[in-house]
Amino acid sequence: MADWIILAAISLVSCCFAVQWLLPRRARRDDSYGLFSPSSLFDAVFLFDGHRLISHSDIALAGFEAVSDWDDLRRLLQRDFPTFPETPEIVRDQGSLLVSAIDCTVEREVLCEWIDGIVRVRLRALSRTSNTVLRDPNDPIRLAMDQAPYPVWLLDRNDRVRWCNAAYVALVRKARGQDADLTAALFPTPLDDARLSGKSRISVDVEGSTNKLWFDLTQVDRDEGRLCYAVDINAIVEAETAQRKFVQTMTKTFAQLSIGLAIFDRNRQLALFNPALIDLTALPPDFLSCRPSLSSFFDRLRDQHMMPEPKNYRSWRRQMNDLLEAAEDGNYQETWSLPSGSVYSVSGRPHPDGAVAFLFEDITAEITLTRRFRSEMDLMQSILDKLADAIAVFADDGTLALTNYAYQKLWGDTDEVGFDTDSVMDVTRKWQEHCVATPILGEIRDFVEMRDNRAEWSAEIRTRNGIALECTVTPMQNGATIVRFSPHNRSAAIKGMQQISA
Repeated sequence: MADWIILAAISLVSCCFAVQWLLPRRARRDDSYGLFSPSSLFDAVFLFDGHRLISHSDIALAGFEAVSDWDDLRRLLQRDFPTFPETPEIVRDQGSLLVSAIDCTVEREVLCEWIDGIVRVRLRALSRTSNTVLRDPNDPIRLAMDQAPYPVWLLDRNDRVRWCNAAYVALVRKARGQDADLTAALFPTPLDDARLSGKSRISVDVEGSTNKLWFDLTQVDRDEGRLCYAVDINAIVEAETAQRKFVQTMTKTFAQLSIGLAIFDRNRQLALFNPALIDLTALPPDFLSCRPSLSSFFDRLRDQHMMPEPKNYRSWRRQMNDLLEAAEDGNYQETWSLPSGSVYSVSGRPHPDGAVAFLFEDITAEITLTRRFRSEMDLMQSILDKLADAIAVFADDGTLALTNYAYQKLWGDTDEVGFDTDSVMDVTRKWQEHCVATPILGEIRDFVEMRDNRAEWSAEIRTRNGIALECTVTPMQNGATIVRFSPHNRSAAIKGMQQISA
């Protein structure tokens, strides 16, 4: 009987094992929920019962000490993972949810799973050694976005950034700092909806600086939001600003110039003029403002008698063509003597991009002053030539400036009066050739080169033929020196010097 009982027990146990082997196997539940999995060495795992945090992995302690519920974790992750679910019920409804980082350069993602009433949140790094399906780094679309030099980002309907590329991340950190919230839109939203499909110029302020960053912003409307592209135009804006400042500066400068300026563009139309041109040419401002052509401009000058009267119209036209060609080469320079008595200096200069500039300068006062100076010089020379004494005037630098007729007769100097550039050393050597050796000539030389303690003095020198000359040295206030020779017997002295020179 006992044997039958033992045999029945053995059969029952064998049957149970057979049934267990034949039944479908059920995966063994991980009671630790992956908290101590060797594959999660660099991962952070959080377990939630509803909104309450019930456990977490040790690696999750660093930086997440303040996490006590679902809202705390969402608040910490929302900056880098803006699509992290608002409530754990969303995970329960979907069963599993994978959240990618807003920054495409961040190789991390968040996996949310519903396991037996527990929500498991895992922050895992994307690596080739893990079981995670990696995004192909050689994917052309990903490479195009990651390596694009221009910021690209996606906005939702609430103007929150849901995705961006590396250039956008770098721009945000440059403008707002390293800890900036990537989900907050960096660029202001255009108020006009019509601009959403076009290009608009928008500036971005840089924190801690007065500088602005300028971009051409293009937005494409999508069902899930707006896809945005920004192109850096700082160089263009800086060039435009510099050009405006340059034009303003030049305009102010031209307005203060006394020289009339007329710039004609490549089409030979007046592009720019200053007030001085109106004063000098007497052309009406409304005529100049209508941008006349080059030929109309000079025709009007001719009609106003503001240029030399041409002999005939055909030669006038030929002269204008020659004028334009010379101005294009930068070689046009003429002095116009007007019927009114005024004298203008007119020059033509080439400008970039085929433009030509004409400058009109009233040089009447300068010409008048030059003529008056020449007249006074001629008068002074005439007076000196009438004097009986031989006179030599040395400038403050020691060069011979003036002589008179008596001086030329005495010393046999036939050079043109007033243009002798000989120094006092050269002149005294010439005197020495006709005089008996005397220290007086050296003293004259030293006196001319002196600057202080100068007083008039006289001495006697004698020529080689025995004629005595009284030499008087007189200083002038401007540093010049007058040397006067007065022979006792003037006629004999002059005759003797003429014999020496002969």
